[in-house]
Amino acid sequence: MTLVELRATLSDDAPPPGVPETVKALWHDARGDWDEAHRVAQDIDDADGAWVHAYLHRKEGDLPNASYWYRRSGRPRSTSPLEEEWAAIAGELLR
Repeated sequence: MTLVELRATLSDDAPPPGVPETVKALWHDARGDWDEAHRVAQDIDDADGAWVHAYLHRKEGDLPNASYWYRRSGRPRSTSPLEEEWAAIAGELLR
């Protein structure tokens, strides 16, 4: 699945089948359901999950918590616009 294909599913009732949990979290976030996105991200215990979790806390405005999750992900805290960061994360996770 490509980033364009993922975005095309945002009007669907559920995330596309077979995508990783990290992508499901981003899908929920893109649909405006931060709480569900966060619930999904909390259950992912790896660097990619931490990256998504970091993005979500940055979006929420909780920068200290975001910084913690960026450190757990092994990635620097992003300063790019949130939409750009979302696309960068989703694009990499879909590769």
